[in-house]
Amino acid sequence: MGIAALEDKIVQRAVVAVLNAIYEEDFLGCSYGFRPKRSQHDALDALVVGISQTPVNWILDTDIRNFFGSLSQEWLVRFLEHRIGDKRILRLVHKWLKAGVLEEGEWSVEEAGTPQGAVASPLLANVYLHYVFDLWAAQWRRREATGNVIMVRYADDIVVGFQHEADARRFWEAMRGRLAQYALTLHPDKTRLLEFGRHARANRAQRGLGKPETFTFLGFTFICGQSRRGAFLLQRKSRSDRMRAKLKEIKAQLRKRMHEPIPVQGRWLKQVVTGYFAYHAVPTNVRALGAFRYHVTVLWRRTLRRRSQKDHMTWERIAKIAAAWLPPPKIQHPWPDQRFAVKHPRWEPSA
Repeated sequence: MGIAALEDKIVQRAVVAVLNAIYEEDFLGCSYGFRPKRSQHDALDALVVGISQTPVNWILDTDIRNFFGSLSQEWLVRFLEHRIGDKRILRLVHKWLKAGVLEEGEWSVEEAGTPQGAVASPLLANVYLHYVFDLWAAQWRRREATGNVIMVRYADDIVVGFQHEADARRFWEAMRGRLAQYALTLHPDKTRLLEFGRHARANRAQRGLGKPETFTFLGFTFICGQSRRGAFLLQRKSRSDRMRAKLKEIKAQLRKRMHEPIPVQGRWLKQVVTGYFAYHAVPTNVRALGAFRYHVTVLWRRTLRRRSQKDHMTWERIAKIAAAWLPPPKIQHPWPDQRFAVKHPRWEPSA
């Protein structure tokens, strides 16, 4: 992490505003991370629509090892020079990269990477991957692919879908070589190719295999599911590990707030649950929302029971308290294809 001084933050914010206006004309439609009017849910919608409406049978779930700490500063400056002619802007970016870190009285300068936490880091990362991955992948899809290919990138989190397994494996090998040219590597344990898509369940059943594997993207687990009529339905479920981490955080906070009045605790928990639902309340995820609310209620009851040895906090009573303060699980986001059709009409160049 690199936390800049207030003056640097102000200058970085001004430079980012200028560079955003320039690079928004260049960035491709598959790029979603840290861009104006492109949120995490826009990236999720694009991925769901791509898998559901395109003949995709294989998913390459990639993970770039230590991206922010490994990218080449030399290549980053060269990429900026390709588009930016103002030497003053380039000099500022070079200073930010070489500013170094002061830790326990010792000053050190990293020769690679960009500091996480800096205002300019997300844009610089997008510029780097625009040249290293986006343009190259778009060219590979036009020239090398024999079937359909979809791509969604949110910062350094990349998911690529393929119609044919041969295309997927050739792309995987080519991507490994491409990243190596620019000081980046794929994580060997977290990068994997899995059979996933509309026909994955039937194809695996014919070969005597189990259910299709799942993959994660932006806090959700993607599952090959079925609708009530038996048709393919791409399901999203909140990541279990992320939910457990959030519940652990709530448990620790409730310990600190143990002796606060119930209305004070209720108002705080309402904010927490409402914020969690605001992101995770997507179609097909209502069971996970209900489970999260249930576990929050259980933690709240345990906290209240510890306040006195003569406890009378029955489950019926805590259920009434929770009903008064905690919002019920309810889907808040539209279906991905509906929102994607509105925000990314096909006539737009960036669609």
